[in-house]
Amino acid sequence: QGQFVESGGGLVQPGGSLTLSCEASGFTLDWHAIGWFRQAPGKEREAVSCVGGDGGGTRYSDSVKGRFTISRDDTTKTLHLQMNNLKPDDTAVYYCAQDSMFPNCRVNWAVTHLYEFWGPGTQITVSS
Repeated sequence: QGQFVESGGGLVQPGGSLTLSCEASGFTLDWHAIGWFRQAPGKEREAVSCVGGDGGGTRYSDSVKGRFTISRDDTTKTLHLQMNNLKPDDTAVYYCAQDSMFPNCRVNWAVTHLYEFWGPGTQITVSS
C-alpha cells in the first residue's frame, strides 16, 4: 500500500517560516490533485491547501490564505508547502494526501475522506 512521506517539520517562532515537502512512497505520483492537511491536538483533521494535477488550480483554507503557498514538482514527484508568518494556531501535525479520483481540486476539496495515501505526517510547533 503506497503512502506519502512528509518532511520539513520542526519548531519555529511566531512569524517564522518553514517549507514542508511530501514524496510518494510505493506508488507513482501522477495527475491527481494533492492536498495538505493538518491536525492539532484534540481537533479534527482539517484541509489546508490543494493543488491540481497540472500544478494549477490551487485552493487554500481561509486560515492560511496569503501566508501559505502550495506547489508541486512533477519532475521530482514532490509536493511542497511554503509557510510564512507562522502563528501558534498553525501548530499541528501536517499531512499530504491525494484526491482519489480527480485531477483538479474539487469544489468540496476540503473533505478529507475524498483523499488517499495518507502519510505519517510531520509535526510543526510554533512557539516562542
